[in-house]
Parts: sequence; structure tokens; C-alpha cells
Amino acid sequence: MGSISHAILPKLASHHQLLHSSSNVLSGFNGDKCFSLSSRKHSGRIFASLDVKDGRKNTAIDFNDPDWKLKYQADFEKRFNLPHITDVFVDALPIPSTFCLKMRTPVSDVFAGGYPSDEEWHGYINNNDRVLLKVINYSSPTSAGAECIDPNCTWVEQWVHRAGPREKIYFKPEEVKAAIVTCGGLCPGLNDVIRQIVITLEIYGVKKIVGIPFGYRGFSDKELTEMPLSRKVVQNIHLSGGSLLGVSRGGPGIDEIVDSLQERGIDMLFVLGGNGTHAGANAIHNECRKRRLKVAVVGVPKTIDNDILLMDKTFGFDTAVEEAQRAINSAYIEAHSAYHGVGIVKLMGRSSGFIAMHAALASGQIDVCLVPEVPFQLHGPHGVLRHIKYLIDTKGSAVVCVAEGAGQNLLQKTNATDASGNIVLSDIGVYIQQEMKKYFKELSVPVDVKYIDPTYMIRACRANASDGILCTVLGQNAVHGAFAGYSGITVGICNTHYVYLPIPEVISYPRLLDPNSRMWHRCLTSTGQPDFI
Repeated sequence: MGSISHAILPKLASHHQLLHSSSNVLSGFNGDKCFSLSSRKHSGRIFASLDVKDGRKNTAIDFNDPDWKLKYQADFEKRFNLPHITDVFVDALPIPSTFCLKMRTPVSDVFAGGYPSDEEWHGYINNNDRVLLKVINYSSPTSAGAECIDPNCTWVEQWVHRAGPREKIYFKPEEVKAAIVTCGGLCPGLNDVIRQIVITLEIYGVKKIVGIPFGYRGFSDKELTEMPLSRKVVQNIHLSGGSLLGVSRGGPGIDEIVDSLQERGIDMLFVLGGNGTHAGANAIHNECRKRRLKVAVVGVPKTIDNDILLMDKTFGFDTAVEEAQRAINSAYIEAHSAYHGVGIVKLMGRSSGFIAMHAALASGQIDVCLVPEVPFQLHGPHGVLRHIKYLIDTKGSAVVCVAEGAGQNLLQKTNATDASGNIVLSDIGVYIQQEMKKYFKELSVPVDVKYIDPTYMIRACRANASDGILCTVLGQNAVHGAFAGYSGITVGICNTHYVYLPIPEVISYPRLLDPNSRMWHRCLTSTGQPDFI
């Protein structure tokens, strides 16, 4: 079997495929099912009927069927049902939870008198608790950012599982060996999540906790030994950026990873990473089921780009936006201190422009914001360069914010890929800088262009207060989910509430910025930029 990145990473649809496909079809991977939105456009937004594909036939929802809504809800509930240990081990018996904060005494090493419990404590989550996935009832498909299932934009309730500690658990803490692995690139908050997973495991009574070094690679590289973890080890790691365990992309095949899990006697695996890493976690979960291994695999979404489906935000995003302000302010000062000054800041965002958009909104200093989801031209009467010339003439300076994945159609494509299988992007920031200098030179207009790329400075810093809280709760809920017997799930925040979601539902394709959303409209209002097409 090939490596993680090539063997199990689903082909994620690019923003061009999703927004500018000639067939106007949105599709996503969902285990043995695939859902696609066969669509027509309303004011630049894509909507229409839902086709359900189960690998054998395509069944479009019949909106003339009076029960279509109930059938859709039933199918949604089936898709978002959480895999559980009892799906394979039907005789697995739950035991009272060792997690009860009302009982302030430490968990005993011996558990001689049984597991501590307090039935009157109302801190547990009922397995039937749900969180509403969508909260806006759009009255029309033409409403800004509307997400509709049928042409009438019928309101359909979609409920997902609420996260948190359960009264009954399916693992004996004194017998558990838990492992944590961090994959992909760095992101503010990794250490915060690691710390909270370890602390929460210890509160349950787990004594054997290890970290797998340098991502999935740590499962196969014999020179990398697992790192023992405890509260004492992780107590202060959140005070610095990076990952205590190290990160890497790619890794061995699924069989080799699960072989390693068996050899190490790991009962719980907590995986911190993005779409590709979660695809790997889901494949590990499926292989463990196939081998009838009682292993809970739980993901914690880690993407600084905030491009995970269904979630309000992912950890590290708020910190990235905050840190980007420094670069933007520097570009603003450079531009406004020079004669005909232009500041260009390139921010992260391979396929989604959330960091660029939010940073532009937060700073109030951006004149032009360019994102992957919105096509633009540099040259021509409606191009970016023409607008920069207008800003120079009227304001004397300009500041441009561009996401790294924006405008890749203007650049020469590279066939190179990184260890995760991601295409290595050409540098749009340098290209804009060079084209801007040539443009103004041909006009015989002097300009002073400064280019700033703060990418690694942003992702290597420690989490801010907002992300610190998010990381803390995500780490705790990951442990709660594993002890509750769930596997093949990830934790997230949805409509301000914390939820569990089956991994296939969040890795279908990257979450993208909606050019018809209110937030993008607000960004355009803030910058005052025109359409560059």
C-alpha cells in the first residue's frame, strides 16, 4: 500500500472545480456514498436539486414527493451517525465514567471500590443531545450566501451530535494506552491541544500516554521513539509555538501504521491535522475495524486556513488573523511613508481566502484583497494594476493583501508536489510585485513597491487567548469522545456549540469562501475595490 498522502487522501476539489466548473457540479467523498449538487446559478451562487449517489444508482430527490423532506432528514441522520465501538464489539459493556468534576478527589490508582460516580451530577452529555447544523432560514435562493436544498429554499432541520463527557464509558482507564500524533505543517495552538488531551486523559485515570514523533512517519521510522507524556511534561508547552511532538507530511502505508498500533498496544489515537491527515485517520479507523481492534481514533481539525467543512472555525485561525495585522501594518507604513508607495502582503490560504479576508476586515488598511475563490485580472482596463494606478493618483499609495493560492491561473504551473501530495504553488506575491514594477515603468510613473511574506512567522507563534480557549475545549472533547466509544470522528465547533462529526463528512473537499456571502460583501465594502474582470 502506498503512503498516507497517496493511498487514502481523497482528491479534494479545487476552488476552480467547485466555483467555475462547466458542469456546475459540487461533489464530495463520503465513504461508499457521494453527494453532488447538480445546480444552476442564482446571482453568482450555485443552488438546486440534490442527487444522492450510492455507487449503484443516482437517485435525485423528487421534490414532488410530499415526504421528500423526511427522507432527506433520515438520510442526513444516517450519514452523520457516529461510528461506535459497539458496531464491531456488540457485547462491549459500558461502565460508569471516571470523569466527574463534582467529586474533587483524585482518581484512585487501584479502583478498589469501583469507579467513582455521582448520578446527581448534571455535567454529562446525553447521547441523544443534538446541535442544529444550519441556523439561518433563507427565504430565497437569491439571499446573500443562501444554502438551499430545493428551489423554494425549504427549511430542513439538520442535527449533529453534541460533544462532551458521557455518563458511561467503554474503556477502563487503568488499561488504556493513548497516543497523540501531529501531522502536516505547524499551526498556532498545537501544543495547547496536546496539553489538554494529556491533562484530560489523566483526569479519567489514564497512566500510559505517549506522543508519536514527527507525524505518521513516527509509526514506521525505527529511529523515532515514542515520547512518554504526563501533566508534568506538558504543563508549560502551550507557552510556546510549534509542536512538542514535531510534524511532518506524508508517511507510511495504512497497514504499517495499524501494525504499529497493535505492537505498541495503543487503545486510543488522537490525530491532529487537516483534510489529508483526517483522511489518514479515517483509513486507520476502518482498518482497525477490519481487524477487529478495539481502538478509538479521534481527530482534531488543524488547519490555519480555516478550510474544514461544517465548522465555525478551526484552531490557529484567530491567531493567524491577529498576527497578519503586524505585516499589514508594516506594509501600510512603508507604503504611506514612500512617494507612490505600494505595500503587498501575501498570507496563507491555498484554496480558501479566509485569512486574507478577515485580516483585511480587521486591519482597515487594505485597498485590494485577492483570494483564490474570486478570479481576477492584473492587466486590462478592469485589472488590479489599473486600480492601483487609480489609488496612486488619488491617495498617493496603496496596500494589497493576497492569499497564496490566489491568481494561480496567471502563473506558470508547477508539476511539483509536497510529501502530502499538495501541488507546490507559484509565488503570486512576487509575480504581482514584478508585474507592478513593469507596469508603472512603462507608464514612466515612479513607484516604491514593498513585498512582505510573513507566512512562517504567523504559523510558528503561540496561540492567542481566543484560540487557546478553542484548543482547550477541542482537546477535552476529543478525550470525551474516545472514552464514550466513538471512533472515526472529529471534534469541532458548530454554531458556537461543540460537536462530533464523522470524518468522511468533513473531508469531502475544502471549505471555501463564498463570493456571495455577507462577509465577502463586507470586505469589499471595507476595501472599496471593484471587480477585477
